[in-house]
Amino acid sequence: MAMTAKFPHLRQDFAASLVVFLVALPLCVGVAVASGVPAELGLVTGIVGGIVTGLMRGSSLQVSGPAAGLTVLVFEAVQEFGLPVLGVIVLATGVLQILMGTLRLGRWFRAISVSVVEGMLAGIGLVLIAGQLYAMTDAKAPASGLGKIAGLPGALADAARNAEALASLGLGVATIAVLVLWKRMPAKVRTVPGPLAAVGLATLAGLAFSLPVATVEVRGLLDSVQPPSFTAFGELANIGVLATIVAFTLIASAESLFSAAAVDRLHDGPRTAYDKELVAQGAGNALCGVLGALPMTAVIVRSAANVQAGARTKASRVMHGVWLLLFAALLPGALAHIPIPALAGILVYSGAKLIPVREIVSLWREHRGEALILVVTAVSIVAVSMFEGVLIGLALAVAKTAWEASHLKLEVVDKGAGPVQAYLSGNATFLRLPKILDSLESLPQDRPVELDLSGLHHLDHACRTALENWAERHSAVGTEPVRVTTP
Repeated sequence: MAMTAKFPHLRQDFAASLVVFLVALPLCVGVAVASGVPAELGLVTGIVGGIVTGLMRGSSLQVSGPAAGLTVLVFEAVQEFGLPVLGVIVLATGVLQILMGTLRLGRWFRAISVSVVEGMLAGIGLVLIAGQLYAMTDAKAPASGLGKIAGLPGALADAARNAEALASLGLGVATIAVLVLWKRMPAKVRTVPGPLAAVGLATLAGLAFSLPVATVEVRGLLDSVQPPSFTAFGELANIGVLATIVAFTLIASAESLFSAAAVDRLHDGPRTAYDKELVAQGAGNALCGVLGALPMTAVIVRSAANVQAGARTKASRVMHGVWLLLFAALLPGALAHIPIPALAGILVYSGAKLIPVREIVSLWREHRGEALILVVTAVSIVAVSMFEGVLIGLALAVAKTAWEASHLKLEVVDKGAGPVQAYLSGNATFLRLPKILDSLESLPQDRPVELDLSGLHHLDHACRTALENWAERHSAVGTEPVRVTTP
């Protein structure tokens, strides 16, 4: 009775924590395997996200852990710099997030163009799907995003001629089918989370039929945790490592804070304190870096499951971290029975959910410029890399905003006699300079002109200089000098 009085929502939070644990378990393992690191490191990140970040202030109901959105970037970092350097990258990412949160920069992440963020997630989703389809056929994926997509037909054709690869592909496809159909199951059946059901059924099928498929390699929790050595910190002088840290920081922070905004719409409880949430994410990532684990973000799938399961306080996410810790400590051998194609199937499904097909169609109808930014960002990530793709998207968003901000209207009044009157209103920037000069140079050369600039809100130096030069040229050939009314 006293426990209930002190923790009035303990029952709801306890039940929700079990649901989140069952959702998080296969995702933590799947993200780790897809990232090219030991499966246990995914559990370590989930544990830190639950117990450490979960205890901190920020967002009360969103749940953190390893995310599919960073899988591609982590895999590339591990392949290029090695697993020991990953800890340094994640630690530096956490320190930067703590610094940004302390400087109250968290709220500014909400100013990032939604189209860029959705394009980033779509690009990640495309590369993730392509890469995990290779894992489903037990084949090695090409290094580049375009190579992955271009090589898929050949990889699937090869799998069709190989019995073992076909069995692996079939198990992965069956896993995706379970995830797609699970939402149509009766409510009592759906008390078991879809990802857990899909992996559980795939594991049972693999054991029952002795399917020749690859399973998760188990190393043990303590053996997998390898803090970065002092020599690994020397890689901070590497420009590539620094660029990767910036990419980790921007993407992890943006994904976490966008997730927080989405979770806030799902419940009526306390709203997210964005700067404090950024500090909490940074603390979690710093500890994950010290442990040599995967980076973390807030994950909308787990967070939504937490809210929908009836969680009321942060206790649910902390307890989910405790359940992950107990599983990793007491039942690590269970991981060895999980088929890798099943985990790949879960990530293919997760990757597909990152591609906002409906949003693209809606944007194309209403805001084609935003739709173009989304598509270009996604394609750039696939064609070039994550970091460059996001930079291209941000540059496009800034250029689009600058173009729209430089709205300019030119009105010409010619009564047939007397001077021609030209009125400029709006914002005259260099972006609109060609249009301004084309319109002014089309005015009659043999008539006096009165140019009224009093309606301008902004006149940049390039436009002012160009207008002065035009006025001098027109005055030289005209009958009277141009009369200019300035703001």
